[in-house]
Amino acid sequence: MSPSVVLILSACLFLAIGVPVAFSLGLATVATLLLATSFPLLVLLKETFTGIDSFPLMAVPFFILAAELMSGGSLTEVLLRFAGQFVGHKRGGLGYTNVVALTFFSGISGSALADAAGPGSMLIRMMDKAGYDRAYAAALTASTAIVGPIIPPSIIMIVYALQDDSVSVGALFAAGLLPGLLIAAAMCVVNFRVSKRRNYRGQGCMPPLREILLTTWKALPAILLPVVILGGMRAGWFTPTEASVVAVFYALLCGKYVYRTLAWRAVPDILARSALLSASVLIIIGLSASFAWLLTIEGVPQQMADWLVALNLSPWMFLVAVNIFLLLFGIFIEPLPGVMVLAPILAPVALKLGVDPVHFAMIVIVNLTLGMITPPVGGLLFVTCNVSRVPMGALVRELAPFLWAHAVVLATLTFVPALSTFLPRLWGFVR
Repeated sequence: MSPSVVLILSACLFLAIGVPVAFSLGLATVATLLLATSFPLLVLLKETFTGIDSFPLMAVPFFILAAELMSGGSLTEVLLRFAGQFVGHKRGGLGYTNVVALTFFSGISGSALADAAGPGSMLIRMMDKAGYDRAYAAALTASTAIVGPIIPPSIIMIVYALQDDSVSVGALFAAGLLPGLLIAAAMCVVNFRVSKRRNYRGQGCMPPLREILLTTWKALPAILLPVVILGGMRAGWFTPTEASVVAVFYALLCGKYVYRTLAWRAVPDILARSALLSASVLIIIGLSASFAWLLTIEGVPQQMADWLVALNLSPWMFLVAVNIFLLLFGIFIEPLPGVMVLAPILAPVALKLGVDPVHFAMIVIVNLTLGMITPPVGGLLFVTCNVSRVPMGALVRELAPFLWAHAVVLATLTFVPALSTFLPRLWGFVR
């Protein structure tokens, strides 16, 4: 049996019996090294550390720390009040508040799981108390939280740019804005239809202009974080890695001196949580890198690329095939390892077929992120069930209209490349 077959079959076996994704890839690499190759086991350690030995990758723990500092500075409550003042009084108002608040928060966290576990859990409780079906509130939260990795800053975009030299982190950050907003708009459309059918009423009335301006002024420093990051990168003031450090200091200043809710005694706990989250992300990246190295050594990416090119697919047919493949692949594997394994295989083929690399990157990222809410394995579903205390069956039943809306957004993103390429070109990240 060839090493590539052993590698892929053992990875599938470990995933099937419930081993976490990172360790499934690592154990599959060990099994292949022991059974089917002449390489020593030391390769696993070497390639795992090589996978995380990257200067641009330093941005990941800093962006995670910035998000934790913002959350520790009562950012969630500020954004909830800001979002609720515009839409809370409308029919289905708390549903719109959920979407708007999570969209704003995604511009800080860069993580779908953080959005669902943090502000998402608060919004679910608020919607439940207001008479919304708890399972519907959980489904709306999970479906909206996936904008976290799409609107910048985004951890998965940083990792993708490391796998594909034809795109930059700045270009991907800019490319994620319009697709992220389109997903948020689609979630609002679904909420409108469901709220009208179930008669979910708004709460109170729109606050007076003075109160709106005051709340907006308080929320402005938090909302400006993505602007600072993208604007600084566009102006050439700092690189993406340096931008992550700027984000940490910006978050610290906002929490301590602007909102005055971040206590120094809370910083050690924030640092500890950030370290744990960073470690979990980096171990996935490292073990995925060792798995991808074995695939490369065995020539699997080149063989798949040659096979795809030999099919003589048009660019549009290739994108349709990639969408179907990624949606199926994303059901069983998390976005980060998915990007690590698939980007080096698929991106060169897309480039040969004339597909814009930024456009293709957004298709891959959105597809794999959607896997987080597709049963039976979607990690975001388990987190949302845990924080909402809603059974998985009830949550999945409420997901159907949201999944259809995501499918429409994905099709639009696939066949309208300008949604991904317009802003990167406008802001000079792509020539």
